[in-house]
Amino acid sequence: MSQLRSAQGTGRGCMSGLRAAMGNSQKKGPGHGEGGGPHSQPGTPGYKRSHGNNTANSKDVQGKSSAVNGTLPAGKSQDEPQGSGPAHSGTAGASCNLDAPCGALPPPLARLKNEGNMLFKNGQFGDALEKYTQAIDGCIEAGIDSPEDLCILYSNRAACYLKDGNSADCIQDCTRSLELRPFSLKPLLRRAMAYETLERYRKAYADYKTVLQIDNSVQAAQDSVHRITKMLIEQDGPDWREKLPEIPMVPLSAQQHRKDEPSAEILQARAARAEQEKARKAEARFTQMKQEGSDLVKSGQFQGAADKYSECLAIKPNECAIYTNRALCYLKLEGFAEAKRDCDSALQIEPNNKKAFYRRALAHKGLKDYLSASTDLQEVLQLDPNVLEAEQELEMVTRLLRESLLANSQGKFSLPKNT
Repeated sequence: MSQLRSAQGTGRGCMSGLRAAMGNSQKKGPGHGEGGGPHSQPGTPGYKRSHGNNTANSKDVQGKSSAVNGTLPAGKSQDEPQGSGPAHSGTAGASCNLDAPCGALPPPLARLKNEGNMLFKNGQFGDALEKYTQAIDGCIEAGIDSPEDLCILYSNRAACYLKDGNSADCIQDCTRSLELRPFSLKPLLRRAMAYETLERYRKAYADYKTVLQIDNSVQAAQDSVHRITKMLIEQDGPDWREKLPEIPMVPLSAQQHRKDEPSAEILQARAARAEQEKARKAEARFTQMKQEGSDLVKSGQFQGAADKYSECLAIKPNECAIYTNRALCYLKLEGFAEAKRDCDSALQIEPNNKKAFYRRALAHKGLKDYLSASTDLQEVLQLDPNVLEAEQELEMVTRLLRESLLANSQGKFSLPKNT
């Protein structure tokens, strides 16, 4: 546990450094929005605007942000709002073209977005958040069908939340952004950082790995994956990968920095990983269905249990135990022919399986084939003379066999009655 606490402390230290590089901290000086929780939206109780008038803080943000600049394509940082137009001057706070067109947004909403971008660049994250919120609300109210523009607006507002230390709302906006445009790089990276801030390391790892599938040159994601891997090993042990959420396969159309075609070795490795993932999912599904079948047997729901075992056999058709388990269900349901067929399949896989012989004997008995039942019960006792149930059943089927033979013989030699 001490190692785990040490690892988590190290992770938090690294995250605090990364947040500092983005100008993001949990505590803000005067003039910065607190961005806390569900009431941080404009127009709701408890909302506080972030004016960002602290010049020293603004310079500090600009200076430290260089630590993550260049990790995204075209030399951009994940700090920078998406879709921001060029400023007329390189100095912070300089005027920019607030009426520049923005995708399919009408001019009033485009201006709100441009104002948000300018405020964000000046460190006024609370004010920027308000502008992005107004633009989002305007798009929704006007019924504007532009997923790309809405995706960018949600991503930009998420950046404001991240700057103000509001990780929960950042995650929510990033998720909305990704629903509109899956595999968008910036919302994925911002959501990963928010998850890591909240110490939800498995989800953070999954998002960072997805980022690297899109662009393997994102240094912030590379560093975070290495750091979180060590923490997950400490936390979850050698099977830590099995506890991860599913990491999606990024389509080639969404991948960047892939000028060269992948080599045959890389393609083979990808195919092998895909097969391993498929096998892992199948194994998990098999285990789940087997357990559910067992639970249904215990509660006397034999038809439901048989259905679960059938699903197991669709995944693993050579599992002897599943055939004998389903045979038991069929016996309880008086499906003697089906039970016999399952026992036949089990004995093809394991020729000396006692359960298969015993349950096939019961199926033969149900079908009134007492001679075959007797033969199978003798096989059971030959494999294990201590099976009391087999001894008792053998006595019963032997008696039934005699009665059957006697009845047949009497019927054979009886004279027809006069009519």
